[in-house]
Amino acid sequence: MRRVTLTRTATGDHGTFGKLATAGFACFTCEPPNKDNRPNVSCIPAGEYLCKWHHSPRFGMVCIVTGVPDRTAILIHSGNVGGDIEKGLRTHTHGCILLGKHRGVIQRQQAVCLSRPTCRKFFNHIDQEDFILEVR
Repeated sequence: MRRVTLTRTATGDHGTFGKLATAGFACFTCEPPNKDNRPNVSCIPAGEYLCKWHHSPRFGMVCIVTGVPDRTAILIHSGNVGGDIEKGLRTHTHGCILLGKHRGVIQRQQAVCLSRPTCRKFFNHIDQEDFILEVR
């Protein structure tokens, strides 16, 4: 089974940022800040998770991260910002993982950019196969 690694590089009020990589593909990630795995406002804990294909009414075909303790509906999908909503920042994720081609700033908030095409490339690259996500 394919392995995909998410290596986190920074976390703060603007979100948790990192790099996602597998053989032949790499991109940047954005998740909510680390808030002790609280549903809808926190990134997921480090660990290994099985990711499967899932049809989301909002995002279409995406990957769902399974086996996250005390959490459900963690998706890998498009979006740009993952700020701390409790501090008034904007977010496109409620615990999910956003993908982008590069990091940047959108309206004074740290972000990942070119998310939709990056998600399409990642989903095409893994060819609708389940995979193991290792979060570091």
